[in-house]
Amino acid sequence: MSGKITQRNNFIYTALALIALLISASLVNVMPEGILEYIVEGFTLLTFGVCILSLRFDKAWTRFMVSLIICWLAATLIYRLFAIEMLDYLTLVLMMAFFWGTFRSIARQILFVGHVDANKIIGSIVLFLLIGLIWSIIYILIFVVSPQAFNGIEGGPWRQNLSELTYFSFVTLTTLGYGDISPRTPFAQVMVYMEAIVGVFYMAVVVASLVSTGLSQTKNSRE
Repeated sequence: MSGKITQRNNFIYTALALIALLISASLVNVMPEGILEYIVEGFTLLTFGVCILSLRFDKAWTRFMVSLIICWLAATLIYRLFAIEMLDYLTLVLMMAFFWGTFRSIARQILFVGHVDANKIIGSIVLFLLIGLIWSIIYILIFVVSPQAFNGIEGGPWRQNLSELTYFSFVTLTTLGYGDISPRTPFAQVMVYMEAIVGVFYMAVVVASLVSTGLSQTKNSRE
């Protein structure tokens, strides 16, 4: 794999950055709280940077996402200096908006367009990871507003429950449903089954479209 990010390998770097972010979230319960915050924020910033470099070929979204990064950095720095709690929650909203913008940009580049190759297949995996991350932030925001919204999660600062809510998001997205964490309030329940629907829809439509396009390519090449 070349060290230069191009349109032929850009989704590989995006996938690696998102996986690194997910791993950093799993360090919640083994790192001191102060250090943990800087680790999560550092990996978040790294992920933002890699996403911008990987998706710079879609210029329509690049400026929007750069603006979100600047706002996220400003909100994070002000929160660190003045401990304004609302800014901490604003960073979550900005993260969700950034991941949504990344999702839209990647979807435009890989779905129903051009030939299917290894990079596009990895791009479809990135889309799946982004869906899980977006919903994990939704669950965090629900938890912030209503700490009793989920069974199996103790109340406390959202960073302490980041790993568990991210785990719950992906378990729901894949419809595994282990049952160790479950929604309690009606709104949380609605968001949970909406994610499950999106997960099934993604597998049925997006993956099927890639397989269909790949089969069409194979047929055309034989002819």
